[in-house]
Amino acid sequence: MNRDEAWTLVTEWTASESLRHHMQAVEAAMRAYAQHFEEDVEKWGVAGLIHDFDYEKYPDMTKEDGHPFTGLRILKEKGVDQDIIDAIAAHASERTGVEPTTLMQKSLVAVDELTGFLTAVALVRPSKDIRDITKIKSVKNKWKDRSFAAAIHREEIEEAAHALGIDLWEEHVPRVLAAMKEIAEELGLAGESSAG
Repeated sequence: MNRDEAWTLVTEWTASESLRHHMQAVEAAMRAYAQHFEEDVEKWGVAGLIHDFDYEKYPDMTKEDGHPFTGLRILKEKGVDQDIIDAIAAHASERTGVEPTTLMQKSLVAVDELTGFLTAVALVRPSKDIRDITKIKSVKNKWKDRSFAAAIHREEIEEAAHALGIDLWEEHVPRVLAAMKEIAEELGLAGESSAG
């Protein structure tokens, strides 16, 4: 599956602009990690872009036809590379039982929730522009405030970064933030002018 095919799948299945933006943010972060690890940038990007494509239509994660099971089945039927399918299964390991073991799988787990957190940090800024986050300390301060973006599983992000052998604050957060800044307009995080 190439990037165009992946985006078509996302747009066919997902009407929510915020969910599409989330998948694009994860795609950007996965591409950055593929470059870092000298892996296949396109393949890693596709894995990030489609990881939640079925979520809007099948949000009940307690059911066997819920996310990500429906998506995994469809991707298998489409002949998508098994390592992409395995990475998507691993990002929901608590439901699928597929533990993240490869670099691609570990990276997807590490960036998924973090992109949501960074989006939240950007949206509470007066400018609503992710490019205005110039100090990692400002992200760290929000991180320590457990009432802020309370649904984000901070421990999962910390553990996933550790599993990659990457320091959370020195390398992981800066890398994902930089990747998201590069596509701020596409993510609706380039200030008020990009909203909507």
